[in-house]
Amino acid sequence: MLSTKQIIDVYISFFEKRKHKQITNSPLVPENDPTTLFTSSGMQPLVPYLLGEPHPSGNRLVDVQNCFRAVDIEEVGDNRHTTFFRMLGNWSLGDYFKSEEIPWLWEFLTKELRLPKEKLYISVFNGYENIGYDTEAEKIWKDVLVKEGLEDRIFADDTNWWSRSGTPDKMPIGEPGGPDTEVYFRFDDIEHTDKCEGDNPVKCECGKFSEIANSVFMQYIKTEDGFKELPNKNVDFGGGVERLLAAVENKSDIFQTSLFKPIIDAIESATSKSYKENQREFRIIADHLRASAYLLDAKVEPSNKERGYILRRLIRRAIDNLGEVNQDQLSSILTAIVEECSKTDESLKANFELIKNSILEEGQKYKKALSEAKKFLEINVKDEIEVGDELKGFKIISAETAFNLYTSYGLSPTQIKSMGYTFNDQEFADSMEKHKELSKTASSGMFKGGLADTSELTIKGHTATHLLHQALRDIFGDKLHQSGSNITSERLRFDFNHDKMLSEGELRKVEEIVRGKIKDNLPVHFEIMPLAKAKELGAIGLFDEKYSDNVKVYFIGDYSREFCGGPHVEFTGAIKSFRIIKQENLGKGYKRIYAKVD
Repeated sequence: MLSTKQIIDVYISFFEKRKHKQITNSPLVPENDPTTLFTSSGMQPLVPYLLGEPHPSGNRLVDVQNCFRAVDIEEVGDNRHTTFFRMLGNWSLGDYFKSEEIPWLWEFLTKELRLPKEKLYISVFNGYENIGYDTEAEKIWKDVLVKEGLEDRIFADDTNWWSRSGTPDKMPIGEPGGPDTEVYFRFDDIEHTDKCEGDNPVKCECGKFSEIANSVFMQYIKTEDGFKELPNKNVDFGGGVERLLAAVENKSDIFQTSLFKPIIDAIESATSKSYKENQREFRIIADHLRASAYLLDAKVEPSNKERGYILRRLIRRAIDNLGEVNQDQLSSILTAIVEECSKTDESLKANFELIKNSILEEGQKYKKALSEAKKFLEINVKDEIEVGDELKGFKIISAETAFNLYTSYGLSPTQIKSMGYTFNDQEFADSMEKHKELSKTASSGMFKGGLADTSELTIKGHTATHLLHQALRDIFGDKLHQSGSNITSERLRFDFNHDKMLSEGELRKVEEIVRGKIKDNLPVHFEIMPLAKAKELGAIGLFDEKYSDNVKVYFIGDYSREFCGGPHVEFTGAIKSFRIIKQENLGKGYKRIYAKVD
Protein backbone atom coordinates (compact mmCIF):
# COMPACT_ATOMS: atom_id res chain seq x y z
CA MET A 1 0.00 0.00 0.00
CA LEU A 2 1.36 3.42 -0.98
CA SER A 3 2.50 5.90 1.67
CA THR A 4 2.02 9.67 1.49
CA LYS A 5 5.48 10.17 0.01
CA GLN A 6 4.99 7.35 -2.48
CA ILE A 7 1.70 8.86 -3.71
CA ILE A 8 3.51 12.15 -4.34
CA ASP A 9 6.46 10.47 -6.06
CA VAL A 10 4.24 8.26 -8.25
CA TYR A 11 2.18 11.27 -9.32
CA ILE A 12 5.18 13.43 -10.24
CA SER A 13 6.75 10.54 -12.16
CA PHE A 14 3.48 9.78 -13.98
CA PHE A 15 3.30 13.28 -15.44
CA GLU A 16 7.01 13.68 -16.02
CA LYS A 17 6.69 10.68 -18.33
CA ARG A 18 4.06 12.72 -20.16
CA LYS A 19 6.47 15.60 -20.78
CA HIS A 20 5.54 17.71 -17.75
CA LYS A 21 8.19 19.80 -15.99
CA GLN A 22 8.15 19.62 -12.19
CA ILE A 23 8.03 23.09 -10.62
CA THR A 24 8.97 23.96 -7.04
CA ASN A 25 6.55 24.10 -4.15
CA SER A 26 5.71 27.81 -3.71
CA PRO A 27 6.06 29.24 -0.17
CA LEU A 28 3.13 28.57 2.17
CA VAL A 29 3.23 32.28 2.95
CA PRO A 30 3.06 34.13 -0.40
CA GLU A 31 5.87 36.66 -0.40
CA ASN A 32 4.57 38.83 -3.23
CA ASP A 33 0.85 38.13 -3.49
CA PRO A 34 -1.22 41.14 -2.37
CA THR A 35 -4.47 39.25 -2.05
CA THR A 36 -4.12 36.38 0.37
CA LEU A 37 -2.54 35.50 3.70
CA PHE A 38 -1.59 31.96 2.71
CA THR A 39 -1.18 29.81 -0.37
CA SER A 40 -4.59 28.13 -0.24
CA SER A 41 -4.63 26.07 -3.44
CA GLY A 42 -2.29 24.54 -5.95
CA MET A 43 -3.39 26.89 -8.70
CA GLN A 44 -2.96 30.10 -6.70
CA PRO A 45 0.72 30.69 -7.59
CA LEU A 46 -0.04 29.87 -11.23
CA VAL A 47 -2.99 32.19 -11.92
CA PRO A 48 -0.91 34.68 -13.98
CA TYR A 49 0.13 31.84 -16.28
CA LEU A 50 -3.41 30.49 -16.56
CA LEU A 51 -4.36 34.01 -17.69
CA GLY A 52 -1.75 34.09 -20.44
CA GLU A 53 1.68 34.91 -19.00
CA PRO A 54 4.25 32.45 -20.41
CA HIS A 55 5.73 30.17 -17.74
CA PRO A 56 9.53 29.81 -17.57
CA SER A 57 9.24 26.01 -17.41
CA GLY A 58 6.97 25.62 -20.43
CA ASN A 59 3.31 24.75 -20.98
CA ARG A 60 3.15 21.36 -19.22
CA LEU A 61 3.73 21.59 -15.47
CA VAL A 62 3.41 19.31 -12.44
CA ASP A 63 3.98 19.82 -8.71
CA VAL A 64 2.86 19.19 -5.15
CA GLN A 65 1.89 22.37 -3.31
CA ASN A 66 1.61 22.89 0.46
CA CYS A 67 -1.64 24.74 1.21
CA PHE A 68 -3.43 26.25 4.19
CA ARG A 69 -7.07 27.38 4.36
CA ALA A 70 -8.05 29.45 7.37
CA VAL A 71 -11.72 29.30 6.35
CA ASP A 72 -11.70 25.58 7.19
CA ILE A 73 -10.76 26.06 10.85
CA GLU A 74 -14.33 25.70 12.10
CA GLU A 75 -14.91 22.71 9.78
CA VAL A 76 -12.13 20.70 11.42
CA GLY A 77 -13.53 18.00 13.68
CA ASP A 78 -15.26 15.85 11.07
CA ASN A 79 -13.71 12.88 9.27
CA ARG A 80 -12.18 14.73 6.31
CA HIS A 81 -11.48 18.45 6.83
CA THR A 82 -7.98 19.76 7.55
CA THR A 83 -6.63 23.31 7.49
CA PHE A 84 -3.22 22.29 6.10
CA PHE A 85 -3.02 19.94 3.13
CA ARG A 86 -0.89 19.06 0.13
CA MET A 87 -2.30 19.49 -3.36
CA LEU A 88 -1.07 17.55 -6.37
CA GLY A 89 -1.33 19.58 -9.56
CA ASN A 90 -0.77 19.24 -13.28
CA TRP A 91 -1.32 22.04 -15.77
CA SER A 92 -1.67 22.48 -19.47
CA LEU A 93 -1.14 26.09 -20.51
CA GLY A 94 -2.73 26.13 -23.96
CA ASP A 95 -1.49 22.61 -24.75
CA TYR A 96 -3.56 19.44 -24.18
CA PHE A 97 -7.19 19.53 -23.08
CA LYS A 98 -10.06 17.27 -22.01
CA SER A 99 -9.38 14.33 -24.34
CA GLU A 100 -5.91 13.84 -22.80
CA GLU A 101 -6.56 14.94 -19.22
CA ILE A 102 -9.56 12.72 -18.42
CA PRO A 103 -8.04 9.37 -19.55
CA TRP A 104 -4.77 10.27 -17.77
CA LEU A 105 -6.67 11.03 -14.57
CA TRP A 106 -8.50 7.71 -14.71
CA GLU A 107 -5.24 5.85 -15.43
CA PHE A 108 -3.47 7.52 -12.52
CA LEU A 109 -6.25 6.72 -10.05
CA THR A 110 -6.92 3.14 -11.13
CA LYS A 111 -3.53 1.93 -12.40
CA GLU A 112 -0.97 3.92 -10.39
CA LEU A 113 -2.90 4.26 -7.11
CA ARG A 114 -4.82 1.01 -7.72
CA LEU A 115 -8.12 2.43 -6.47
CA PRO A 116 -11.07 0.06 -6.99
CA LYS A 117 -12.90 1.22 -10.12
CA GLU A 118 -16.31 0.39 -8.68
CA LYS A 119 -15.75 2.94 -5.87
CA LEU A 120 -15.16 5.90 -8.21
CA TYR A 121 -17.91 8.34 -9.30
CA ILE A 122 -17.78 11.30 -11.70
CA SER A 123 -19.46 14.72 -11.89
CA VAL A 124 -19.51 17.22 -14.77
CA PHE A 125 -20.89 20.73 -15.33
CA ASN A 126 -24.59 20.89 -16.19
CA GLY A 127 -24.53 24.28 -17.95
CA TYR A 128 -25.29 27.96 -17.42
CA GLU A 129 -27.04 30.36 -19.83
CA ASN A 130 -25.13 30.24 -23.15
CA ILE A 131 -22.65 27.70 -21.76
CA GLY A 132 -24.15 24.31 -22.38
CA TYR A 133 -23.97 21.06 -20.48
CA ASP A 134 -20.40 19.75 -20.70
CA THR A 135 -21.21 17.03 -23.20
CA GLU A 136 -17.58 16.88 -24.30
CA ALA A 137 -16.32 15.84 -20.85
CA GLU A 138 -19.30 13.51 -20.42
CA LYS A 139 -18.60 11.75 -23.75
CA ILE A 140 -14.91 11.30 -22.94
CA TRP A 141 -15.82 9.87 -19.54
CA LYS A 142 -18.38 7.54 -21.12
CA ASP A 143 -15.77 6.24 -23.54
CA VAL A 144 -13.50 5.53 -20.56
CA LEU A 145 -16.17 4.04 -18.30
CA VAL A 146 -17.94 1.89 -20.86
CA LYS A 147 -14.76 -0.15 -21.17
CA GLU A 148 -14.92 -0.66 -17.40
CA GLY A 149 -18.64 -1.54 -17.32
CA LEU A 150 -19.40 1.57 -15.27
CA GLU A 151 -21.56 3.69 -17.60
CA ASP A 152 -23.92 4.85 -14.80
CA ARG A 153 -21.29 6.70 -12.78
CA ILE A 154 -21.58 10.20 -14.30
CA PHE A 155 -23.61 12.94 -12.57
CA ALA A 156 -24.07 16.65 -13.32
CA ASP A 157 -24.09 19.68 -11.05
CA ASP A 158 -24.09 23.49 -11.46
CA THR A 159 -21.23 23.84 -8.95
CA ASN A 160 -18.82 22.05 -11.31
CA TRP A 161 -17.24 25.34 -12.30
CA TRP A 162 -14.14 27.29 -11.30
CA SER A 163 -13.31 30.99 -11.40
CA ARG A 164 -11.67 33.31 -8.90
CA SER A 165 -15.13 34.70 -8.14
CA GLY A 166 -17.02 31.42 -7.92
CA THR A 167 -19.91 30.26 -10.09
CA PRO A 168 -20.69 31.95 -13.46
CA ASP A 169 -23.38 34.25 -12.04
CA LYS A 170 -20.87 35.79 -9.59
CA MET A 171 -18.16 36.52 -12.15
CA PRO A 172 -17.41 40.13 -13.21
CA ILE A 173 -16.82 41.19 -16.81
CA GLY A 174 -13.34 40.17 -17.95
CA GLU A 175 -13.06 37.24 -15.54
CA PRO A 176 -11.88 33.85 -16.93
CA GLY A 177 -13.29 30.54 -15.79
CA GLY A 178 -14.46 27.17 -16.92
CA PRO A 179 -16.24 23.91 -16.12
CA ASP A 180 -14.60 21.19 -14.10
CA THR A 181 -14.98 17.47 -13.67
CA GLU A 182 -14.63 15.88 -10.25
CA VAL A 183 -13.90 12.33 -9.11
CA TYR A 184 -15.37 10.97 -5.86
CA PHE A 185 -14.42 7.91 -3.82
CA ARG A 186 -17.17 5.90 -2.05
CA PHE A 187 -16.61 4.61 1.48
CA ASP A 188 -18.82 1.64 2.26
CA ASP A 189 -18.58 1.88 6.06
CA ILE A 190 -20.75 5.03 6.10
CA GLU A 191 -24.52 4.79 5.67
CA HIS A 192 -26.59 7.32 3.73
CA THR A 193 -28.94 9.61 5.65
CA ASP A 194 -32.45 10.60 4.59
CA LYS A 195 -30.94 13.82 3.16
CA CYS A 196 -28.97 11.86 0.54
CA GLU A 197 -30.24 10.75 -2.87
CA GLY A 198 -28.63 7.32 -2.96
CA ASP A 199 -25.20 6.91 -4.52
CA ASN A 200 -25.23 10.36 -6.12
CA PRO A 201 -22.07 12.13 -4.89
CA VAL A 202 -23.34 15.64 -5.68
CA LYS A 203 -26.52 15.04 -3.64
CA CYS A 204 -24.90 13.27 -0.69
CA GLU A 205 -24.38 14.94 2.70
CA CYS A 206 -23.40 12.01 4.91
CA GLY A 207 -19.67 11.86 4.16
CA LYS A 208 -19.92 8.59 2.27
CA PHE A 209 -18.35 10.26 -0.78
CA SER A 210 -15.07 12.16 -0.71
CA GLU A 211 -13.94 14.36 -3.62
CA ILE A 212 -10.39 13.22 -4.39
CA ALA A 213 -9.66 14.85 -7.77
CA ASN A 214 -10.77 17.89 -9.76
CA SER A 215 -9.79 18.90 -13.29
CA VAL A 216 -10.70 22.46 -14.27
CA PHE A 217 -11.02 23.30 -17.97
CA MET A 218 -10.47 27.04 -18.14
CA GLN A 219 -11.90 27.92 -21.53
CA TYR A 220 -14.21 30.94 -21.14
CA ILE A 221 -14.10 34.64 -20.36
CA LYS A 222 -17.12 36.66 -19.26
CA THR A 223 -17.98 39.61 -21.53
CA GLU A 224 -20.82 42.11 -21.67
CA ASP A 225 -22.41 39.84 -24.29
CA GLY A 226 -22.09 36.67 -22.23
CA PHE A 227 -19.38 34.05 -22.16
CA LYS A 228 -16.88 33.69 -24.99
CA GLU A 229 -14.15 31.11 -25.49
CA LEU A 230 -10.57 31.99 -24.60
CA PRO A 231 -7.95 31.76 -27.37
CA ASN A 232 -5.92 29.35 -25.18
CA LYS A 233 -7.65 26.55 -23.29
CA ASN A 234 -5.98 25.46 -20.06
CA VAL A 235 -6.16 22.47 -17.73
CA ASP A 236 -5.75 22.90 -13.97
CA PHE A 237 -5.86 19.66 -11.97
CA GLY A 238 -5.93 19.45 -8.18
CA GLY A 239 -5.87 16.36 -5.98
CA GLY A 240 -5.55 16.52 -2.18
CA VAL A 241 -2.86 14.10 -0.97
CA GLU A 242 -4.55 13.49 2.39
CA ARG A 243 -7.83 12.51 0.73
CA LEU A 244 -6.08 10.38 -1.89
CA LEU A 245 -4.26 8.54 0.93
CA ALA A 246 -7.61 7.93 2.66
CA ALA A 247 -8.96 6.43 -0.57
CA VAL A 248 -5.84 4.28 -1.10
CA GLU A 249 -6.14 2.94 2.46
CA ASN A 250 -9.96 2.83 2.29
CA LYS A 251 -10.21 4.88 5.49
CA SER A 252 -13.29 7.09 5.64
CA ASP A 253 -11.66 8.90 8.57
CA ILE A 254 -8.57 10.80 7.37
CA PHE A 255 -7.32 10.87 10.97
CA GLN A 256 -7.05 7.06 10.97
CA THR A 257 -4.76 6.94 7.92
CA SER A 258 -1.05 6.14 8.20
CA LEU A 259 -0.32 9.88 8.02
CA PHE A 260 -2.33 10.87 11.12
CA LYS A 261 -2.42 7.62 13.12
CA PRO A 262 1.01 8.15 14.79
CA ILE A 263 -0.12 11.65 15.79
CA ILE A 264 -3.43 10.39 17.19
CA ASP A 265 -1.56 7.67 19.11
CA ALA A 266 0.72 10.34 20.63
CA ILE A 267 -2.33 12.37 21.73
CA GLU A 268 -3.87 9.28 23.33
CA SER A 269 -0.64 8.64 25.21
CA ALA A 270 -0.28 12.27 26.34
CA THR A 271 -3.88 12.68 27.50
CA SER A 272 -4.61 9.11 28.69
CA LYS A 273 -7.84 9.33 26.70
CA SER A 274 -9.09 7.30 23.72
CA TYR A 275 -9.63 8.60 20.21
CA LYS A 276 -12.86 6.62 19.90
CA GLU A 277 -14.47 8.58 22.75
CA ASN A 278 -12.94 11.99 21.87
CA GLN A 279 -12.87 12.05 18.07
CA ARG A 280 -13.74 15.70 17.48
CA GLU A 281 -11.27 16.96 20.10
CA PHE A 282 -8.44 14.71 18.86
CA ARG A 283 -8.99 15.73 15.23
CA ILE A 284 -8.80 19.42 16.16
CA ILE A 285 -5.62 18.86 18.17
CA ALA A 286 -3.92 16.82 15.44
CA ASP A 287 -4.86 19.17 12.61
CA HIS A 288 -4.20 22.45 14.40
CA LEU A 289 -0.81 21.47 15.85
CA ARG A 290 0.26 19.99 12.50
CA ALA A 291 -0.80 23.16 10.67
CA SER A 292 0.94 25.28 13.34
CA ALA A 293 4.17 23.38 12.74
CA TYR A 294 4.03 24.20 9.03
CA LEU A 295 3.20 27.87 9.64
CA LEU A 296 6.06 28.21 12.11
CA ASP A 297 8.34 26.50 9.59
CA ALA A 298 7.22 29.20 7.14
CA LYS A 299 8.44 31.87 9.62
CA VAL A 300 5.00 32.95 10.83
CA GLU A 301 5.00 34.04 14.48
CA PRO A 302 1.97 34.07 16.83
CA SER A 303 0.50 37.59 17.13
CA ASN A 304 -2.76 39.53 17.14
CA LYS A 305 -2.70 40.39 13.42
CA GLU A 306 -3.25 38.62 10.11
CA ARG A 307 -1.15 35.45 9.74
CA GLY A 308 0.08 35.58 13.30
CA TYR A 309 -3.48 35.73 14.62
CA ILE A 310 -4.46 32.65 12.59
CA LEU A 311 -1.47 30.78 14.04
CA ARG A 312 -2.31 31.93 17.56
CA ARG A 313 -5.91 30.81 17.07
CA LEU A 314 -4.78 27.36 15.92
CA ILE A 315 -2.47 26.84 18.88
CA ARG A 316 -5.00 28.07 21.44
CA ARG A 317 -7.83 26.01 19.97
CA ALA A 318 -5.61 22.93 20.10
CA ILE A 319 -4.74 23.65 23.74
CA ASP A 320 -8.43 24.15 24.61
CA ASN A 321 -9.15 20.67 23.30
CA LEU A 322 -6.08 19.10 24.90
CA GLY A 323 -7.13 19.95 28.43
CA GLU A 324 -4.62 19.59 31.26
CA VAL A 325 -1.30 18.38 29.83
CA ASN A 326 2.18 19.43 30.83
CA GLN A 327 4.87 20.72 28.51
CA ASP A 328 6.58 17.33 28.19
CA GLN A 329 3.31 15.74 27.08
CA LEU A 330 2.67 18.49 24.56
CA SER A 331 6.26 18.11 23.33
CA SER A 332 5.69 14.39 22.72
CA ILE A 333 2.77 15.20 20.40
CA LEU A 334 4.85 17.75 18.51
CA THR A 335 7.65 15.20 18.17
CA ALA A 336 5.24 12.72 16.56
CA ILE A 337 3.97 15.40 14.17
CA VAL A 338 7.43 16.44 13.00
CA GLU A 339 8.66 12.85 12.71
CA GLU A 340 5.77 11.93 10.42
CA CYS A 341 5.56 15.12 8.37
CA SER A 342 9.30 15.47 7.82
CA LYS A 343 9.11 12.37 5.61
CA THR A 344 7.86 14.75 2.90
CA ASP A 345 8.99 18.13 4.31
CA GLU A 346 12.51 17.80 5.71
CA SER A 347 12.72 21.42 6.89
CA LEU A 348 10.31 20.59 9.73
CA LYS A 349 12.94 18.38 11.36
CA ALA A 350 15.61 21.04 10.98
CA ASN A 351 13.30 23.62 12.61
CA PHE A 352 11.89 21.31 15.28
CA GLU A 353 13.27 23.27 18.26
CA LEU A 354 11.82 26.52 16.88
CA ILE A 355 8.45 24.85 16.30
CA LYS A 356 8.36 23.20 19.72
CA ASN A 357 9.52 26.23 21.70
CA SER A 358 7.15 28.61 19.87
CA ILE A 359 4.11 26.44 20.60
CA LEU A 360 5.12 25.86 24.23
CA GLU A 361 5.71 29.59 24.71
CA GLU A 362 2.36 30.45 23.13
CA GLY A 363 0.71 27.95 25.47
CA GLN A 364 2.16 29.80 28.45
CA LYS A 365 1.02 33.16 27.05
CA TYR A 366 -2.47 31.71 26.63
CA LYS A 367 -2.58 30.64 30.27
CA LYS A 368 -1.53 34.17 31.27
CA ALA A 369 -4.18 35.72 29.00
CA LEU A 370 -6.86 33.54 30.58
CA SER A 371 -5.73 34.57 34.05
CA GLU A 372 -5.77 38.28 33.15
CA ALA A 373 -9.15 37.93 31.46
CA LYS A 374 -10.59 36.38 34.62
CA LYS A 375 -9.28 39.32 36.67
CA PHE A 376 -10.84 41.73 34.16
CA LEU A 377 -14.18 39.97 34.49
CA GLU A 378 -14.02 40.02 38.29
CA ILE A 379 -13.39 43.77 38.29
CA ASN A 380 -15.67 44.89 35.46
CA VAL A 381 -18.57 42.45 35.56
CA LYS A 382 -20.52 43.04 38.76
CA ASP A 383 -24.06 42.10 37.90
CA GLU A 384 -23.78 38.85 35.97
CA ILE A 385 -27.05 37.10 35.48
CA GLU A 386 -27.24 33.39 36.22
CA VAL A 387 -29.14 31.61 33.46
CA GLY A 388 -31.16 28.43 33.57
CA ASP A 389 -30.38 24.77 33.11
CA GLU A 390 -30.46 25.03 29.33
CA LEU A 391 -27.06 26.77 29.52
CA LYS A 392 -25.86 24.86 32.57
CA GLY A 393 -25.38 27.83 34.86
CA PHE A 394 -23.50 30.15 32.48
CA LYS A 395 -23.24 33.82 33.48
CA ILE A 396 -24.47 36.43 31.01
CA ILE A 397 -22.14 39.26 29.99
CA SER A 398 -22.69 41.96 27.41
CA ALA A 399 -21.52 41.45 23.82
CA GLU A 400 -19.39 44.56 24.32
CA THR A 401 -17.56 42.89 27.21
CA ALA A 402 -17.13 39.71 25.19
CA PHE A 403 -15.73 41.69 22.27
CA ASN A 404 -13.32 43.46 24.63
CA LEU A 405 -12.06 40.03 25.74
CA TYR A 406 -11.63 39.13 22.09
CA THR A 407 -9.69 42.26 21.10
CA SER A 408 -7.67 42.78 24.32
CA TYR A 409 -6.88 39.22 25.36
CA GLY A 410 -7.19 37.31 22.10
CA LEU A 411 -9.99 35.09 23.38
CA SER A 412 -12.41 33.66 20.81
CA PRO A 413 -16.15 33.39 21.58
CA THR A 414 -15.70 29.66 22.23
CA GLN A 415 -12.87 30.33 24.66
CA ILE A 416 -14.92 32.96 26.49
CA LYS A 417 -17.81 30.52 26.87
CA SER A 418 -15.42 27.84 28.12
CA MET A 419 -14.75 30.19 31.05
CA GLY A 420 -18.42 30.00 32.07
CA TYR A 421 -19.80 33.13 30.40
CA THR A 422 -22.33 33.58 27.63
CA PHE A 423 -23.53 36.56 25.60
CA ASN A 424 -25.71 37.54 22.65
CA ASP A 425 -24.05 35.89 19.65
CA GLN A 426 -25.72 38.20 17.14
CA GLU A 427 -24.61 41.35 18.95
CA PHE A 428 -21.07 39.96 19.12
CA ALA A 429 -21.22 39.20 15.39
CA ASP A 430 -22.41 42.77 14.73
CA SER A 431 -19.44 44.13 16.71
CA MET A 432 -17.13 41.88 14.73
CA GLU A 433 -18.61 43.13 11.47
CA LYS A 434 -18.10 46.76 12.50
CA HIS A 435 -14.53 45.92 13.44
CA LYS A 436 -13.97 44.35 10.02
CA GLU A 437 -15.41 47.38 8.26
CA LEU A 438 -13.08 49.72 10.16
CA SER A 439 -10.05 47.71 9.06
CA LYS A 440 -11.37 46.95 5.58
CA THR A 441 -9.23 49.55 3.83
CA ALA A 442 -6.05 48.33 5.49
CA SER A 443 -6.75 44.71 4.69
CA SER A 444 -8.50 45.14 1.36
CA GLY A 445 -8.26 41.98 -0.66
CA MET A 446 -6.24 40.05 1.93
CA PHE A 447 -8.75 37.24 2.34
CA LYS A 448 -9.70 36.77 -1.30
CA GLY A 449 -8.29 33.84 -3.23
CA GLY A 450 -6.16 34.25 -6.39
CA LEU A 451 -4.30 37.36 -7.55
CA ALA A 452 -5.01 41.09 -7.43
CA ASP A 453 -7.10 42.65 -10.17
CA THR A 454 -5.36 43.48 -13.41
CA SER A 455 -6.79 46.99 -13.69
CA GLU A 456 -4.70 49.70 -15.34
CA LEU A 457 -3.82 51.37 -12.03
CA THR A 458 -2.85 48.08 -10.37
CA ILE A 459 -0.50 47.20 -13.23
CA LYS A 460 1.04 50.69 -13.03
CA GLY A 461 1.49 50.20 -9.29
CA HIS A 462 3.18 46.84 -9.89
CA THR A 463 5.76 48.40 -12.20
CA ALA A 464 6.23 51.28 -9.77
CA THR A 465 7.18 48.82 -6.99
CA HIS A 466 10.10 47.65 -9.16
CA LEU A 467 11.26 51.23 -9.54
CA LEU A 468 10.77 51.87 -5.82
CA HIS A 469 12.72 48.73 -4.92
CA GLN A 470 15.69 49.76 -7.04
CA ALA A 471 15.54 53.39 -5.88
CA LEU A 472 15.79 52.28 -2.25
CA ARG A 473 18.77 50.07 -3.13
CA ASP A 474 20.38 53.02 -4.95
CA ILE A 475 20.28 55.01 -1.72
CA PHE A 476 20.79 52.39 0.98
CA GLY A 477 22.77 49.65 -0.80
CA ASP A 478 22.24 46.14 -2.10
CA LYS A 479 21.64 44.64 1.35
CA LEU A 480 18.19 46.22 1.25
CA HIS A 481 15.61 43.78 -0.12
CA GLN A 482 11.87 43.48 -0.52
CA SER A 483 10.00 41.44 2.10
CA GLY A 484 6.48 41.78 0.68
CA SER A 485 4.06 43.99 -1.20
CA ASN A 486 0.35 44.69 -1.56
CA ILE A 487 -0.82 46.41 -4.72
CA THR A 488 -4.36 47.60 -5.39
CA SER A 489 -5.88 50.20 -7.66
CA GLU A 490 -6.02 52.54 -4.64
CA ARG A 491 -2.36 52.41 -3.55
CA LEU A 492 0.73 50.25 -3.39
CA ARG A 493 2.38 48.97 -0.23
CA PHE A 494 6.04 47.97 -0.20
CA ASP A 495 7.80 46.21 2.72
CA PHE A 496 11.59 46.08 3.05
CA ASN A 497 14.39 45.52 5.54
CA HIS A 498 15.87 48.68 7.07
CA ASP A 499 17.02 49.55 10.57
CA LYS A 500 15.41 52.96 10.95
CA MET A 501 12.61 55.14 9.60
CA LEU A 502 13.47 57.18 6.51
CA SER A 503 13.90 60.91 7.00
CA GLU A 504 11.72 63.35 5.09
CA GLY A 505 14.69 64.13 2.88
CA GLU A 506 15.31 60.44 2.12
CA LEU A 507 11.64 59.90 1.21
CA ARG A 508 11.74 62.85 -1.18
CA LYS A 509 14.96 61.51 -2.74
CA VAL A 510 13.28 58.12 -3.35
CA GLU A 511 10.33 59.90 -4.97
CA GLU A 512 12.67 61.95 -7.14
CA ILE A 513 14.47 58.83 -8.44
CA VAL A 514 11.23 56.98 -9.25
CA ARG A 515 9.71 60.03 -10.95
CA GLY A 516 12.88 60.45 -12.99
CA LYS A 517 12.66 56.89 -14.30
CA ILE A 518 9.01 57.43 -15.15
CA LYS A 519 9.90 60.61 -17.04
CA ASP A 520 12.61 58.70 -18.96
CA ASN A 521 9.83 56.47 -20.37
CA LEU A 522 12.00 53.36 -20.05
CA PRO A 523 10.91 50.25 -21.98
CA VAL A 524 9.67 47.27 -19.94
CA HIS A 525 10.07 43.71 -21.15
CA PHE A 526 10.66 40.22 -19.76
CA GLU A 527 12.96 37.39 -20.68
CA ILE A 528 12.83 33.73 -19.66
CA MET A 529 16.32 32.46 -18.84
CA PRO A 530 18.23 29.98 -16.66
CA LEU A 531 18.36 30.93 -12.99
CA ALA A 532 22.16 31.06 -13.03
CA LYS A 533 22.16 33.57 -15.88
CA ALA A 534 19.56 35.74 -14.13
CA LYS A 535 21.70 35.89 -10.99
CA GLU A 536 24.77 36.63 -13.11
CA LEU A 537 22.92 39.60 -14.61
CA GLY A 538 22.17 40.86 -11.10
CA ALA A 539 18.43 40.21 -11.12
CA ILE A 540 16.88 40.73 -7.69
CA GLY A 541 13.87 39.11 -6.07
CA LEU A 542 12.24 38.34 -2.78
CA PHE A 543 14.71 37.22 -0.16
CA ASP A 544 15.00 33.42 0.17
CA GLU A 545 12.38 32.77 -2.52
CA LYS A 546 12.66 29.40 -4.28
CA TYR A 547 12.98 29.61 -8.05
CA SER A 548 12.81 27.00 -10.79
CA ASP A 549 15.66 26.21 -13.18
CA ASN A 550 14.24 28.75 -15.64
CA VAL A 551 12.90 32.09 -14.44
CA LYS A 552 11.08 35.12 -15.77
CA VAL A 553 12.98 38.38 -15.33
CA TYR A 554 11.42 41.78 -16.00
CA PHE A 555 13.78 44.49 -17.28
CA ILE A 556 13.01 48.20 -16.94
CA GLY A 557 15.50 49.73 -19.34
CA ASP A 558 18.98 49.23 -17.93
CA TYR A 559 17.78 50.34 -14.51
CA SER A 560 15.91 47.41 -12.94
CA ARG A 561 16.16 43.63 -13.31
CA GLU A 562 13.80 41.65 -11.10
CA PHE A 563 12.33 38.15 -10.85
CA CYS A 564 8.57 38.56 -11.41
CA GLY A 565 5.57 36.88 -12.99
CA GLY A 566 4.06 40.14 -14.30
CA PRO A 567 2.04 41.87 -15.64
CA HIS A 568 3.60 45.33 -16.19
CA VAL A 569 3.19 48.43 -18.35
CA GLU A 570 5.17 48.47 -21.60
CA PHE A 571 6.87 51.83 -20.91
CA THR A 572 7.35 53.59 -17.57
CA GLY A 573 5.84 56.76 -19.06
CA ALA A 574 2.43 55.06 -18.75
CA ILE A 575 2.73 55.84 -15.02
CA LYS A 576 1.63 59.47 -14.92
CA SER A 577 2.62 60.21 -11.32
CA PHE A 578 4.16 58.67 -8.21
CA ARG A 579 4.05 59.97 -4.64
CA ILE A 580 4.81 58.42 -1.26
CA ILE A 581 1.85 58.73 1.12
CA LYS A 582 3.38 57.51 4.38
CA GLN A 583 5.79 55.05 5.99
CA GLU A 584 5.35 52.64 8.90
CA ASN A 585 7.66 50.82 11.29
CA LEU A 586 7.00 47.06 11.19
CA GLY A 587 9.53 46.31 13.93
CA LYS A 588 12.43 43.84 13.91
CA GLY A 589 14.30 45.83 11.27
CA TYR A 590 11.50 46.11 8.69
CA LYS A 591 9.76 49.17 7.30
CA ARG A 592 6.74 49.79 5.05
CA ILE A 593 6.08 52.48 2.45
CA TYR A 594 2.68 53.38 1.00
CA ALA A 595 2.51 55.19 -2.34
CA LYS A 596 0.01 56.18 -5.03
CA VAL A 597 0.27 56.18 -8.82
CA ASP A 598 -1.91 57.63 -11.55
